[in-house]
Amino acid sequence: MKKITKLLLASALATAFTSTLAADYQTRIIRFGYGLAEDTNQGHAVKAFAEDLAKRTGGKMKVKGFASASLGNDNQMQNALIGGAQEMTVVSTATLVGIEDSFGIYDLPFVFHNEQEADAILDGNFGKKLIAKLDAKGLIGLVYWENGFRNLTNSKHPIAKMEDFQGVKLRVMQNPVYIDMFNGFGANAIPLAFSELFTALESHTVDGQENPVNTIQSSKFYEVQKYLSITKHVYSPWIVLVSKKWWDGLSADEKKALQDSAVVSRDFERKDSRAAGAKALDVLKEKGMQVTVLSSKELDRMQDAARPAIAKFSANGHVELVKELQAELAKIRK
Repeated sequence: MKKITKLLLASALATAFTSTLAADYQTRIIRFGYGLAEDTNQGHAVKAFAEDLAKRTGGKMKVKGFASASLGNDNQMQNALIGGAQEMTVVSTATLVGIEDSFGIYDLPFVFHNEQEADAILDGNFGKKLIAKLDAKGLIGLVYWENGFRNLTNSKHPIAKMEDFQGVKLRVMQNPVYIDMFNGFGANAIPLAFSELFTALESHTVDGQENPVNTIQSSKFYEVQKYLSITKHVYSPWIVLVSKKWWDGLSADEKKALQDSAVVSRDFERKDSRAAGAKALDVLKEKGMQVTVLSSKELDRMQDAARPAIAKFSANGHVELVKELQAELAKIRK
């Protein structure tokens, strides 16, 4: 019996090896740029993707990660992909708005109640429908990773209620929804690339910013920010992108390998991100940040104040898209 088991195992391994050899894989170096440091959940996921792809293709398709925006900020890397000067990146969906404004739907405040709702929308037909729009823009979207629920930090004073936003110069992503939303809260919203953010906080060019707690910790914003307010005002996805110019030159086997490895990296990244997020808040407290959890009453006030930003997005050609998202969420919540 043991001999039969060994023979079957050897046969299976041989078949898998032969299948890999028979597949149409070319030797390729894939430049994968990303904004955060190597030792972050973003960097960990790029490594997981690289390892899976190398294993899947018998070492032929090799990923070289470029951390800390060393190939440029999100917008610059997106443009590099469109031009064919770079193969892959992972960016916030918020920065895609300048290329395909439908992605602004993910930036609407207080849309998702929890991560499970977000997963269902992003991985389902709604998320795939938006990804399909990128093809005509010179980009291929593979999967969504998790950035997470966003929270506020600043160096001036605790933000516990709407009135506390007054006079705060708050860095936001270069996205109209964010600008309208935070101006509606009473802040002075200043759009700025993430790669410039730490210096802007350090020099007091801006007083504060908003990001998931993982990013606040990994970017060491606690060194230049005293106050953290837990608002979870937006769930922010990342999206893994491929240059269409480069993609169109790949074989069917190579495309499938990239897609399959991307799914593996997505599942790894979300698990890693959520585990890190559970610890990050304690770390930020240990680093001396003063944490304020906004009351449900104040969050309701913020939601009301953000309605004009949602209405503006809807009126700008997205009425049906907003209705579709609301309908999908209603199904999930049932």
